Amino acid sequence: MAPSPTSPSRADRTGPLFLTWDDLTTATAALAQQVAAAGVPQVVVGVVRGGLIPATWLAHRLAIRDMRTVEVTRTTSDSINAAKNTVPTVRNPVSLGDLAGLDVLLVDDIAGSGATLAHTARMVRALRPARVRTAVLAVNRANWTRGADPHRAIDYIASLTDTWVVFPWEEQHER
Repeated sequence: MAPSPTSPSRADRTGPLFLTWDDLTTATAALAQQVAAAGVPQVVVGVVRGGLIPATWLAHRLAIRDMRTVEVTRTTSDSINAAKNTVPTVRNPVSLGDLAGLDVLLVDDIAGSGATLAHTARMVRALRPARVRTAVLAVNRANWTRGADPHRAIDYIASLTDTWVVFPWEEQHER
């Protein structure tokens, strides 16, 4: 098994952290276990693009067929340490559909400052679901600005790191 993204050999780096598919299998299994312990949601919403793969894996692991997406982003490009917009950009919010009265799990790949996830959660809550929970594969504490503990803002976190994270579905120029 691959080392955990939070192990000291991987978290205490100066360069980017390159995750493998095995890392993601372990992370989504851990998230699915955390989510299921608090009750299986009715709908999984993936934040496009990065949250789409973990959202799909979680939907499969939790046997949830109702999956939706919404595009919300702050980064201006896919490059490592890319600049960020001050306000998240939203495209196609109608793709969320009717969430009134449903138990919703909102999934993204990573939370840096937490602004994208918080903005998207507000959008989802405006659609009057019964419950909204949030999950991410990783939190980059180097960029976290929403208070000292990301666990207070995000319901389920697979790992914490202090550097830029590159996921296996992203183009990887460094190794």
